[in-house]
Amino acid sequence: MALHTWLLYLVAVIGLSLTPGPNGLLTLTHGALYGHRHTQWTIVGGVSGFVLLMALSMFGIGVLLQTSAHALSILKWVGGAYLIWLGVQIWRAPPLHLTASARSTPPPGPALLRQGLLSAVSNPKVILFYGAFLPQFLDPARSLWSQFAIMALTFAATEGLTEYLLARLAHRVRPWLERAGKGFNRCCGGLFGLLGAALPLTR
Repeated sequence: MALHTWLLYLVAVIGLSLTPGPNGLLTLTHGALYGHRHTQWTIVGGVSGFVLLMALSMFGIGVLLQTSAHALSILKWVGGAYLIWLGVQIWRAPPLHLTASARSTPPPGPALLRQGLLSAVSNPKVILFYGAFLPQFLDPARSLWSQFAIMALTFAATEGLTEYLLARLAHRVRPWLERAGKGFNRCCGGLFGLLGAALPLTR
């Protein structure tokens, strides 16, 4: 993967990690209830689920690229349109509202890991998102699996760090998200709209 492509991917992944979603909400909730140390199990489960879905998506993309020389261009345009649509949905989404709760006794670590993993893999929209998102950064002239390794490691590190910070700052972040969540959603939605419009034009 070329350096400039990786830097674009890194910026996009940071925006994706900051966007409110089921796993971010779960991490925020577990951080407030059980503390950031126990919530690391939830984070590992969620990141593992996302990487698994990335692998499934990349496998499907690889099969498609073997059948059509123009498949990547088509995926880029269809994916760009999907990212714009997703940006509109995030823009229009209401701010998060979380109920403050006293810290309770945490479940066993493997149970938290399972919750994070199931939260990631049980959402069918995630694999659809990866099918739209990943082709924007692929170079068909390079090894698909080496690009997947770079993308997966970058995503796992970025998502894991973001969720850990959410868990560690849960009590401080929660009131801010409730107070300024609408503007935050619009920033994230605008980012996805820009990505969807600009990335299919890049080569």
